[in-house]
Amino acid sequence: MALTGKSIIGYRRGGDSGSTLNGINPATGEQLPPVYHSATLAEVDEAAQLAGRAFAAYSHTSGRDKARFLRRIAEKIEALGEEITARATAETGLPAGRIQNETGRTCFQLRLFADLVEEGSWVDARIDQADPDRKPAPKPDVRSLLRPLGPVVVFCASNFPLAFSVAGGDTASALAGGNPVIVKAHHAHPGTAELVGTAISDAAGECDIPEGTFSLLYGSGGEVGMALVRHPLVKAGGFTGSRAGGQALMQAAAQRPEPIPFYAEMSSINPVFLLSGALRGDLDQLAAGLHASVTLGAGQFCTNPGLVLLPDSVEARTFADKLAALMASSQPFTMLTSGINAAYHTGVSTHASRAGVKTIVKSPEAKGSGCQSGAALFQTDVGTFLADAVLSAEIFGPATLIVTHSNRDELLEVARGLEGHLTATVHGTEADLRDHSELLAILETRVGRLVFNGFPTGVEVCHSMVHGGPYPATSDGRSTSVGTRAICRFTRAVCYQGFPDSCLPDELRNSNPLGIWRLLDGSLTRNSV
Repeated sequence: MALTGKSIIGYRRGGDSGSTLNGINPATGEQLPPVYHSATLAEVDEAAQLAGRAFAAYSHTSGRDKARFLRRIAEKIEALGEEITARATAETGLPAGRIQNETGRTCFQLRLFADLVEEGSWVDARIDQADPDRKPAPKPDVRSLLRPLGPVVVFCASNFPLAFSVAGGDTASALAGGNPVIVKAHHAHPGTAELVGTAISDAAGECDIPEGTFSLLYGSGGEVGMALVRHPLVKAGGFTGSRAGGQALMQAAAQRPEPIPFYAEMSSINPVFLLSGALRGDLDQLAAGLHASVTLGAGQFCTNPGLVLLPDSVEARTFADKLAALMASSQPFTMLTSGINAAYHTGVSTHASRAGVKTIVKSPEAKGSGCQSGAALFQTDVGTFLADAVLSAEIFGPATLIVTHSNRDELLEVARGLEGHLTATVHGTEADLRDHSELLAILETRVGRLVFNGFPTGVEVCHSMVHGGPYPATSDGRSTSVGTRAICRFTRAVCYQGFPDSCLPDELRNSNPLGIWRLLDGSLTRNSV
């Protein structure tokens, strides 16, 4: 497919009067054609106006038709084949296998949401029947379900050019819920964005989806992104990226005349707790697993384990030595962008300079395009860690910090002092879990996902997954950006009281024409009323 370098605004292409950018191969520094043109503020408004008009029709599109649309998007992306793999690897420096796996994940989650909305029970339909004879006052007929919010702006992530980008989880869940989507492309992979955006736009046309249900805009977060979040027709947003970027957009969403929900996934160091039972096991396997998790994708995962809690013991020191050897043997990594690379080196240098922190591994900066980095490993004690807030900051890359503790009280003190994170991992035995019930109780309040005897990198796309966590891991710890629960972020409950049956949505009618599960007078059933 010939790339145009222009935004997609409904069913037309944007102009070429805005500022420009190029995709850049991080491995070589090569600028990749074509030149991409930023959307103008007039084009931002046009996309929002189209989305606002599309909402009236798309919000009432049947589950069957939305499912057909989502499945067609998946088919269109798969049809890109080697073209999407080649462009994404060139723009990110990620290996072809990673891109192929991510393409599969993206298409799988589109189909997962298609299955969800086609079946239909996700709307959480509730019916409480009237009781005119109730004393002292009659009981009215009350019914409710989830309805879409309106146009949603989605910000692509740098580290997932497919699964958290144009057709990623935010877009899939918003479209599944009946919301038009305006995507703000990431400057790190503009060609990948255009390929996927064209697939969505073509799928929309083939499925007779209203124009404006999807648009893709290029431009900076400070201009185009902020204009989208502040536009009065936009009703919600989704973001995956830095804490600074997420906080700025959160504030803009909250300071509007009509504040809107904004779901930002920001920073997380994903602590790993190694308990005594784990350290009596296979230390080679444990060290290899942790090393693989820390360095996976050059450490550029939001679930990268950046903090490791170890007891002060002989077994723990042996484990630390094995991990250090693996970290030191790591080959140089290509980071996604020069900006991410520079921030990584700043974080590593900052940790290395802190009093009380021992630098165990700090690979020299690799030569090349300005996007190469090496692994880093640091160690300190609980007292130093708790006294220095800098050590709790995320280093986005292949680095981690070991913190040694002398007793259970110190371990619990670290756990209580943690910010909100996406994950916490515990390695040990069942007996360790029973003996550390207080630790688990604390961690439940700090993270969205607890992992036992595994590693946090790798987020399963399924119905029960929670990829979220208390602030500042996310802006709203009650939500998830992965799994079918994500659809609830872009919906709200609407109640109908005293309505005639013929005027109710199909999901709430007495005959239950869709055959969905409903809460009828407090009991789940598919029966009619």
